[in-house]
Amino acid sequence: MSDLKTVAFDIETTGFETSDRLTVVGFDTAISSRVFLNTGDDPVPSGLEDRLNAELRTPLTLSTHENESALLEGMATFVESTFADREFKLVAYNGDTWNGGFDLPFLRTRLTTHDIGWPFADLPYVEVLDVFESRFNTSEDTLDGVYEELIGDGLGDLDPFADSAEAVTAWKTRDFEPLVLHNVADIRRTRTLMDLAERYCSTSDFSMKSLEPVSSQS
Repeated sequence: MSDLKTVAFDIETTGFETSDRLTVVGFDTAISSRVFLNTGDDPVPSGLEDRLNAELRTPLTLSTHENESALLEGMATFVESTFADREFKLVAYNGDTWNGGFDLPFLRTRLTTHDIGWPFADLPYVEVLDVFESRFNTSEDTLDGVYEELIGDGLGDLDPFADSAEAVTAWKTRDFEPLVLHNVADIRRTRTLMDLAERYCSTSDFSMKSLEPVSSQS
């Protein structure tokens, strides 16, 4: 498993209902972050990507999309062209757990809504939350809580939000810069926690599963 490069994944949304939409999708590797932003038909603030990169140690590539459908099409094209060589594993915190999780179930629903295919068929998946619940002694269970408890608050200055719910308000008010920074902080927390777990846990402590749909399996 350690031979596979880690790609951390996280989303932001307008809420938790079936009718809610994706606002941000982010991916992070050791080299850089790639973020997709749904601007909701609003103009993109001039110099947004440059201002974001001025605050980051490793670079960010940002693409903006006028609606959720365009975001999902762009994300799918990126995933299929970048991570299709089977050298990567997708990881998320509470992304797809045994009793549900959030990110991947939400994404499946939104892809279905727009009749866009599943882009992660070639990627194995590891749920980061499961490892820290079963193999580390922590008093926290949220991504930022576990990160701060075990690693410190190194990304606290980067994240402008004290609570993820603020990301919903930020998109409604079109405050895109802190919204994207929050997503970047979360994907980098997720990847750092995965790296930490791989330093201290054995391969058998990780539950890796295939994301290939049944209908595409031969």
